[in-house]
Amino acid sequence: LQKLIHLLQATDDPLIQEQALITLSNSAAFSVNQDIIRNLDGLSVIGGMLSNCVPKVKEKALNALNNLSMSIKNQEEIQVFITQVCRTVESAPLNSDVQLAGLRLLTNMSVTSDYHQKMINSIPCFLHLLSEGTERTQIQVLKVLVNLSANSAMTRHLLRAQV
Repeated sequence: LQKLIHLLQATDDPLIQEQALITLSNSAAFSVNQDIIRNLDGLSVIGGMLSNCVPKVKEKALNALNNLSMSIKNQEEIQVFITQVCRTVESAPLNSDVQLAGLRLLTNMSVTSDYHQKMINSIPCFLHLLSEGTERTQIQVLKVLVNLSANSAMTRHLLRAQV
């Protein structure tokens, strides 16, 4: 895992970055690996890939963070990327793999109300995706919106959103 994280930092080759992210994502299926990746500063390295201009690399980084977000301790570190993930969802092509990967990560990060405030500005985007997206996109957006609606502090923001 340490070598994969170092490789991710050391290369500019999108194909190598994509493969390293896939392997880290698959490794995150095991909780012990989630802790190891966090302790090796892997979350910030993977999060740094969110600014990559290659859509496949960005998608794989979102998928890896999604798998790593199953740990509460990891969520505490991943939360710094929520605003960037929301911007990615908003700017990605409609129904794209990048958009869906971002929505899946936001779904996991919104299971508890800890980070809902960071998603407020994206509520109009979520509602737009709900009306314009394909069924797959709509289902992912609904999961985020259901999680947000479980928090009474979000009611005003959800009802006042301009669509």
